[in-house]
Parts: sequence; structure tokens; C-alpha cells
Amino acid sequence: MTLQIGDTAPNFQAQTTEGPIDFHEWIGDSWAVLFSHPKDFTPVCTTELGYMARIKPEFDRRGVKVIGLSVDSTDDHETWARDIEETQGHAPNYPIIGDADFTVSKLYGMLGSSVAGDPRDRTAVDNQTVRNVFVIGPDKKVKLVLVYPMTTGRNFDEVLRVIDSLQLTAAHRVSTPANWQQGDDVIIAGSVSNDEAKEIWPDGWEEPKPYLRIVPQPR
Repeated sequence: MTLQIGDTAPNFQAQTTEGPIDFHEWIGDSWAVLFSHPKDFTPVCTTELGYMARIKPEFDRRGVKVIGLSVDSTDDHETWARDIEETQGHAPNYPIIGDADFTVSKLYGMLGSSVAGDPRDRTAVDNQTVRNVFVIGPDKKVKLVLVYPMTTGRNFDEVLRVIDSLQLTAAHRVSTPANWQQGDDVIIAGSVSNDEAKEIWPDGWEEPKPYLRIVPQPR
């Protein structure tokens, strides 16, 4: 199964470094980011987990819960966390799912359904497809899927930028243009007629083309 934007994020029960969870119950009414790793004690992932810990207050400020996943046991995660703190200056301050039986990785389409056995017999390369970022809304729908190769560290500042856009466009009938940042102008959604737009934006809008109607970001 390949998860696509708009699909319901599959629910699951799992052990994490902060105890057992039911994923949908854990999300509750919040937004959530699930980011996955092919194996513990891998170099790029070590930097990613440390950086996420450093900027987690930015996710908290946006009402977004963060959870990691790696294809190893929670005992290994806890040992790895000490390495992360030592080398990156920040230990994970969010739960990390132990996926030693591959259940969540398979459920989310990151590993094939036939994968089985002892995770200690598998290398990071065997699990190299477990390198996803899923942003999930309070409605439990998938809003964003990013897939990175093992050799390229993830840009979590970009994930924050996309979350800002997702939250803005969920609340207002607008879209965000290329490279948009907080405070930049936005585009009136194509689903909004001109008559409706006049009610929402009585001061009007810039219109370089009939399909491109530009307004200041709603506050």
C-alpha cells in the first residue's frame, strides 16, 4: 500500500520510548509529524533526531506533535539517544516507536509485506525505504509525504514551512505560492468565485491573470 495525500493515516498500537500508544488517540485533536529511520546508530539519522529535538519547540508552538520511528527495539533507541545527545547536543524529547517487527513500516508502505525476521539481521540499506516524513492533520488525514534517500539529511525547517502553509490554508480559502514564507502574499483559492472573493476581500486583489488573484496573507 502506498499512502497518498488525503488518505486516512493507518492507526496502530506500538511501544515507544515513552510507553505504549494508540496512534490516533495519541494524535488527538493535534497535528502530527511521523518521521522514520531505517536503523538505529546510523550517521545521518543521528543528526536528524538531534536537530528535531532542538527545534521541537517550534512544532509545539504550532500545536504539532512529533514522533519518530526506527526499525529496531525501544531498548536500542534509548541507547542511541545517549549518542545523539553526546554528538548533537540534544537528546530526543519526543517518543520514538520501536518497529522491530516491521509492523508500522509495512502498514505505511515503507517496507514490503513479505519482510520478516530479526531486525538485527538487516542492514540500514535493507531498510533504506524507511526514510519518510508524514504530516497528519487533526482529521487523521495525510497532508504531506516526503521521502528522502539515506545519504541526504532531511530539512525540518521546510517541514515547518509546509505546516505553516497547511494550517493557513485549512483556516482560510487561500493557497501559498512557490517559496512562500510567513507574512508573504497568498493566492485566492481557485474554488472561490469573484463574487465570493469580493465579500472576503472587499479591498480587492492583484490580478495579473484571471486565474492568479493575489492578496495579503490573512491574519
